Amino acid sequence: MATLFTSSRARALPRLHRLAAASFLALSASHALAQAGGEPSQTVTVTGQGGNNAASVAGFGDIPLSRSPLAATVITTRQLQDAGIASLSDITRLDAGVTDAYNAPGYWGQLAVRGYTLDNRFNYRRDGLPINAETAVPTGNKAALEIIKGTSGLQAGTSAPGGLVNLVVKRPVGHLRSAGIEWSQPGAVGAAVDLGERSSDGSLGWRLNAGLDHLNPMTRNSQGQRSLAALAVDWQAGPSTLVEAEVEASRQREPSTPGFSLLGNRLPDAGSVDPRTNLNNQPWSLPVVFGGRTGSLRVTQSLDASTQLVAHVMRQSLRTDDRIAFPFGCSTENNYSAYCSDGTFDLYDFRSNGERRTSDAADLSLQGQARWAGLGHQYKLGVLGTRFASRFNGQAYNWVGVGTVDGRTVLPADPSEPYTNTPRDERSTELHLQDAITLSPQWQLWAGLRHTQLHRASVATDGSEPVQYSQAFNTPWLALAYQASAQTLAYLSWGQGIESEVVPNRPSQYSNAGQALPAIKSHQAEAGLKHRDSQLDWTLTTFDIQRPTSADINGARVMDGTAHHRGLEADAEWRLGAFSMRGSTTWLRARREGARDSTINGLRPTNVPAQSIKLQAAYNVASVPGLALLGFITREGERMVVPDNRITTPGWTRLDLAARLSQNLAGHKLVWRLALDNALNQRAWKESPYQYGHAYLYPMAPRTLNASAHINF
Repeated sequence: MATLFTSSRARALPRLHRLAAASFLALSASHALAQAGGEPSQTVTVTGQGGNNAASVAGFGDIPLSRSPLAATVITTRQLQDAGIASLSDITRLDAGVTDAYNAPGYWGQLAVRGYTLDNRFNYRRDGLPINAETAVPTGNKAALEIIKGTSGLQAGTSAPGGLVNLVVKRPVGHLRSAGIEWSQPGAVGAAVDLGERSSDGSLGWRLNAGLDHLNPMTRNSQGQRSLAALAVDWQAGPSTLVEAEVEASRQREPSTPGFSLLGNRLPDAGSVDPRTNLNNQPWSLPVVFGGRTGSLRVTQSLDASTQLVAHVMRQSLRTDDRIAFPFGCSTENNYSAYCSDGTFDLYDFRSNGERRTSDAADLSLQGQARWAGLGHQYKLGVLGTRFASRFNGQAYNWVGVGTVDGRTVLPADPSEPYTNTPRDERSTELHLQDAITLSPQWQLWAGLRHTQLHRASVATDGSEPVQYSQAFNTPWLALAYQASAQTLAYLSWGQGIESEVVPNRPSQYSNAGQALPAIKSHQAEAGLKHRDSQLDWTLTTFDIQRPTSADINGARVMDGTAHHRGLEADAEWRLGAFSMRGSTTWLRARREGARDSTINGLRPTNVPAQSIKLQAAYNVASVPGLALLGFITREGERMVVPDNRITTPGWTRLDLAARLSQNLAGHKLVWRLALDNALNQRAWKESPYQYGHAYLYPMAPRTLNASAHINF
């Protein structure tokens, strides 16, 4: 099918009786390794909306989040280390507003923010420029992750509502020599170095990150390898000119893990399922291979003391071999949304080799501070041009027999590639303007506008079913902030987000095949309170997001109602002597509204918990200098498994424990970490994604021991 912007696995279904295929299975991305400088932090708190950090991707310069009228979280790699987090998907343990959307070892991961699944093609940035996250994103050379919550039409031309994730690249910091080694049960081992230096006059600096991992997760038959090499250089070319360049190359080779499913109309007991079982366990099963190369160049020219001109370009080149023995549906019961009642399923040999995705981005912006009409302005204006191309070969999605949920049935391979793929091209031009206007010492008006022009095209690899279209739209954003005191900020904001959809080019199925639908324009209203002092930080945010949806009605795909998400988020961080604690919670009311089929109005979306609580605590043991004891509690409510809400997974609670010991050894800083994930060995269905007409179930990983050592020398 020559539909625009679908995953290769989804395009691979046989044409008869298959609604759609394949899963965006998750990745087990790299451990965050060896963060440099200073004594290791004695807390494990995540600096969120009330923190001193600034979210650069927001576009308002270095204004700290505690004074910004938006909800955002900044997570440093050191905080990921303290939490024992090994992949981007695991950041769901640190923020209640972020939940799993489709995550399993060996594939790219998906996150949901405020109940909306982020689009890996459009909702990820790297130092502010758009990237494609349909890959295993390396974290070893990243200094921080920024998550903006809510619609992001001001920051992105097109993106799903809910949030935007920005990866901040590590830059030269001076003399740095750091190395680390990590081990994870049952036998994963990784090593990494973080090296840097600056010239004697300070004008030239470099930083090298390199890592090599043997992957061996608790899931059986999932061994693999991962590597990363990255170099960042900066050069103070003159008193007013800074040049920054960086390159990275990464590779991950690991089998991906398919999910479990319903057994007919029955939810299997999570306690009776071995979470180590891998249904991708055929003698001919091949690993998924993700290769990536990215490079960027940024030149910052200071025009005067308060004005800068910034030119920033980047290219990302991805290559993927996507292979899996994939369980999908039950033909014997004519049910393609679940496995068979007796625990069997149809098994397919899926292969899509040589996938290539290339992204180019160039941004030219002017930013600074000025006084106009007697008012202070902190502004940024610019133009962003992007170009994306994907190229695929033929692919296999061949039925090979009936498998069983114990993963022991051996079936023959069928690697023939009779099915087409759908390469696509996209280019866009975006004009953006942001301005933070100081009306008085207490009041500030924030305003922004992005104008986007885009053109998209796709065609099947055999030349059939071409689709192309162009659209243009504006996405405004407004906020009013009141600084009630030096510690407390109140704000109201309103903004939009844009998505673009085209009807699959299937004339036999759609009367409007290949046509572009009206731009999907989401609207968000948000109100928040933020407080920060020496002992207690807290934020309280309420939001209302309405996102138009599409549906198949009377042989056509048309816009049909909305996905309406309302919620309340609370976040607090408390520090008292040797003890610190941070907690966040989200209450979400997500409903389908305004659909022509009244029976689905009022239903909840699948795989979205209505309540989520995340707690982290640290205690610094006075009797053992440098020793910190850490604890993490994650609680998520029930999730809908199928769209009609007739089956739900129970809520679950997970406890993680860790310890960190910081020592000075012969003048060198040495940090030991020991972590026990899922300390109580809780059995539960962690998430229940519903993709392409099929219900999936992912079990919580079993109790896992992790250990690491890092030294700065």
